[in-house]
Amino acid sequence: MTAVSTKARILLFTGDGKGKTTAALGMVLRSVGHGMRAVIVQFIKNDACTGEIEALRQVQGVTIIQVGRGFIPPKDSRAYQLHRSAAEDGLKQAEAVLSSGSADLLVLDEIAVAIAHGLIDEHSVIELVAKAGPGIIVVMTGRSASPALMDIADTVTEMRAFKHGYDSGVAAQKGVEY
Repeated sequence: MTAVSTKARILLFTGDGKGKTTAALGMVLRSVGHGMRAVIVQFIKNDACTGEIEALRQVQGVTIIQVGRGFIPPKDSRAYQLHRSAAEDGLKQAEAVLSSGSADLLVLDEIAVAIAHGLIDEHSVIELVAKAGPGIIVVMTGRSASPALMDIADTVTEMRAFKHGYDSGVAAQKGVEY
């Protein structure tokens, strides 16, 4: 029998390589396979027709919340504030998930990118993660994770790009990139 942790597990998948969200989604599948409930909050992505979103909609115990608005415009753009408001809404929804106890696993997808682009305050994210109770698993993803995010995580994995098909002209492919 495995003992339940007396504190939350915090994992961070970062780096410039492919596979950060994919790794988090693998954890979602693993957790629901054990009867756990998972919530994914996507802070940047907004495509509701990707293969992973379509598949996860069919999996009992998984909730997907897409608050992202896609590619982030420059800060001086009018649209930037809409992205910022959406990210702040995502943080509120993630806080509601933690306070309600409605998930055993919470994925904060692209949270590091949202912080790096100034859409949400890093301190607010750190405070949110600190609210995760015993037995809760929080997975954060995104490029450019700060040292502060790395410090709060008990497991940090950096995906490093050595080679990518884009660099040699390979187009995004169904089942690989989306």
